[in-house]
Amino acid sequence: MMKSVMAAAAFVALAGCTSLEDKLGLNIPTFVATLAPGAGITSPGSGDGVFTLDTATLALGYTVNFKGLSGPATMAHIHGPAEAGANAGVVVPLAAATGTQIVGTVTLTEAQVAELKAGKYYVNIHTAANKGGEIRGQITQFVMPEVRVER
Repeated sequence: MMKSVMAAAAFVALAGCTSLEDKLGLNIPTFVATLAPGAGITSPGSGDGVFTLDTATLALGYTVNFKGLSGPATMAHIHGPAEAGANAGVVVPLAAATGTQIVGTVTLTEAQVAELKAGKYYVNIHTAANKGGEIRGQITQFVMPEVRVER
C-alpha cells in the first residue's frame, strides 16, 4: 500500500513535466560516430566517438577514441554539411589529441545544430601521411531502443 502511495505521489509530481527524461535531466541529445579509413585510404586505423549536446547552451561535448593510425593525429575536425561518404569543409576544429583520444567542447550555432541533427556532419582525424584525413565517421543521433517488458 505504501509503495502505491509513493508511486502516485511521484507520478503527480512529474505530471507537469513533458517527460520523465526531462525531469531527471536525461533528455540530452547524444550522437555517435564509428570511424574507419575514408575512400582511397589504406590504414588499419579505427575509432569511435560520442557527442552530447546541451540544448540550452548549444555546447557539443565530445570524446573521440582511435587506434591504429599511420602516425600521431595531427588535427581533427567536424566537417559538413555532407551525406555519408561525401566530403565537405571544416565546421569546427576539435581539441588536440592526447594519445589516442580527443576530448573537448565546442559551441555550435542553431543552424549547425540543425545540420548535426540531420546527420550532415562527420568527424575526420588527420595524420602526416594522410593530410586530408585518415579515418572518418558520420555523426548520427543515438536513439535509445525501445525496451519492452513482458509480464
